[in-house]
Amino acid sequence: MTITEKTLIADIATDVPSSARVFQRLGVDFCCGGKKPLGVACEELGLSVADVTREIEDSAAAPATAMRDWTSASLHDLTMHIVAVYHGALREELPRLDTMASRVARVHGPKAPGVLARIEAIVGELSADLTQHMRKEEMVLFPAICELERAGTARIPVSAPIQVMESEHDRAGELMAELRTLTGGYVAPEWACATTRALYQGLAGFEADMHVHVHLENNVLFPRALALASGAAARA
Repeated sequence: MTITEKTLIADIATDVPSSARVFQRLGVDFCCGGKKPLGVACEELGLSVADVTREIEDSAAAPATAMRDWTSASLHDLTMHIVAVYHGALREELPRLDTMASRVARVHGPKAPGVLARIEAIVGELSADLTQHMRKEEMVLFPAICELERAGTARIPVSAPIQVMESEHDRAGELMAELRTLTGGYVAPEWACATTRALYQGLAGFEADMHVHVHLENNVLFPRALALASGAAARA
């Protein structure tokens, strides 16, 4: 694709899968913030559009680091990938992060007044919200999308639950942005014990995985599902 300052971040991440790693390293939000033009995102972060574009093009030319292109895979395969890779990891990681955040806040709270308590609250909210979110996707939305792909119709319209999922993604994105600010970009403080360092490292990994996870849903799965639903409605 031809990348300009007006090209949407989401379109770049979708058409050039390897760009996700570039965006993650530079702090460019390509999931919930994917509807911004590249030029706007770069201006906000003090980045050069030309330099970022060059890095993206270089990433695409390196097969060893390329991510799978999900734009042509079946929606069934994509939903199964999301559940197996991202939902599975979250179900393991969220309880661990929740436990560590509570321990760090309890033991070291006075060293960072308000900060560690807020981190604990955010991690707890994310854990509760994402657990419910994944259940709704797996029990309702993903089966409907697969049915729509397989049969050309679904027992429930997919547009309403997709809108709900996107809204919940936005909320998760807001909370992750606050976590990044509170932790100074996940840089552990000088007084940090092993648990605190493990918490900050875990939160950084959680954010990186969530960016790809939400991108695959917001920018790949959901638009393709909505296009199928629109086509089915037009034929009806």
